[in-house]
Amino acid sequence: MSTNIRPEHISAFAALTSGEHDSFALFSCFLDGEPAVAIVAVMPPRSDEDEYQITPLIVGITENMVLTDHEGTAA
Repeated sequence: MSTNIRPEHISAFAALTSGEHDSFALFSCFLDGEPAVAIVAVMPPRSDEDEYQITPLIVGITENMVLTDHEGTAA
């Protein structure tokens, strides 16, 4: 069976569900120019000159998003 799930998706899911990390946040953003929300990992700056590192893990469903399986059947 074909899958779009990559190792980084598995790692993000494991981090979210394991309870071992607490550096996650909801992040208001845009996806292809449309309002969206993402679950992100937030890493603080390592020095005074650095900035926060925000890494998107999961993007929330948007109004125009249509989920289908690999055969095109709506979820």
